Amino acid sequence: MKGHKFILLAGLLATTTACNKFDEINVNPNSPLTANTGSLLTGAVRNVGTVNAQVGPGSFNIVPALYVQQFGDVTYIEDSRYKTVNFSYNGLYSGPLVNLQQVINLNTDPTTKAAVAAYGSNNNQIAIARILKAYFFQFITDRWGDVPYTQALKGSENFSPAFDKQQDIYNDLFKEWKEAVAQFDDGATVQGDILLGGDTARWKKFANSLRLIAALRLSKVDPAKGKAEFMAALADGVLTSNADNVQYKYLTDANNENPLYNNYQTTNRKDFAVSNTFVNYLKQVSDPRLPFMAAPNQRGEYVGVPYGVFPSPGPAQNFSLAGSTLARQDSPVNVMTYAQVLFAQAEAAKLGWTTGNAKTLYESAVKASLQQWMGAAYTEAAYTAYIAQPNVAYSEANAIERIATQRWIALFFQGTEAWNEWRRTGFPVLKPAPTTLNGGTDIPRRLAYPVTETTLNAKNYADVVARQGADTQYSRVWWDKQ
Repeated sequence: MKGHKFILLAGLLATTTACNKFDEINVNPNSPLTANTGSLLTGAVRNVGTVNAQVGPGSFNIVPALYVQQFGDVTYIEDSRYKTVNFSYNGLYSGPLVNLQQVINLNTDPTTKAAVAAYGSNNNQIAIARILKAYFFQFITDRWGDVPYTQALKGSENFSPAFDKQQDIYNDLFKEWKEAVAQFDDGATVQGDILLGGDTARWKKFANSLRLIAALRLSKVDPAKGKAEFMAALADGVLTSNADNVQYKYLTDANNENPLYNNYQTTNRKDFAVSNTFVNYLKQVSDPRLPFMAAPNQRGEYVGVPYGVFPSPGPAQNFSLAGSTLARQDSPVNVMTYAQVLFAQAEAAKLGWTTGNAKTLYESAVKASLQQWMGAAYTEAAYTAYIAQPNVAYSEANAIERIATQRWIALFFQGTEAWNEWRRTGFPVLKPAPTTLNGGTDIPRRLAYPVTETTLNAKNYADVVARQGADTQYSRVWWDKQ
């Protein structure tokens, strides 16, 4: 009897072992039970590069750079004539924003937070994800105005989110950036951060600088709120040198190469060149940044492509493409720069928001921009000669115009930011394309919603159009009040 019991027990053990081995065989090692939050973050950060440097006909980053005439069309003279009216933000919601929300969820959920702590402390992962999530939402709302926000990213819980007012979104963005900075701890470094390498000090400066720029966006629509937020961000610590510049760094790899390089070299399309508006102004003021921003044409001259002129003015080799500083395979793109922060401080001082000296801050901003673009070629003599020119030197009577014009130069190939500041200040004074393709006569003030909203989210779309205005390129976003 004991023998039978032994056999039965041995059989049960063998069966259990076999089942366990069978279960192990059926576990896919390449499909982990808990998501790799480091990979999710990397995927989201790669979109920081995309939204700051996407190039190609109809792509939603080059378009604002065309609106403010930093670039012009070479072959298909359409984008500089405002042909595309509706642009889609769907990829941003379904891509980086979903990734970042998942990082936040996994690091918050008691059932997963311990496992994903392998990719950095829970608090640090959440803080970075919140900063970037707010960054992407600001990018979206600045382009389209009122957009889905509080009801967005709910998945199957809500396929038809309502549109939040831009003012409400901005108020929440300020809160998110402040709370995220406070959330960082001394725990493990975050993995997958290909933007700032998990450096919490740099993330804090970046978040505070985003708050600073966002606060200035309120200069005409809610100056009291703008001043309060600006002062708070400045006190918390913003970028303080070019060493703090935030850049997305591309690689000498076809899978992650600079989009201008891809357009100029990989595909040999050469769709866009530096516009004559931009080149001519830099030549007018003998700007030493010109050789770093633009490349000479086949004759060794700096010639901008005529802006918005149809038919095509000629082949790309006749005009100045973007310079090698921007167009190498691994050229980085700027996300936030010290010069940009200084120009904001100069304007805030001129507005009376701070006790800073507007002239000193303006001159420091110009110097920082020259140092940034010229690199080792920068000299104090070049700066001294440049800043002394009548059209460059600070002037109390037209300080905002001087600040805005120099910021327009400094923000070269940061199309959305340059367009944002042009809409807000009205400087530099730009003439629209001679003939347009969108039925209007002016430079666009916003992007129209993706056409999918009219069919898949019809009721909420009708509500936002009734509140914000016609879904055209000329209905202004909340802060755009000249």
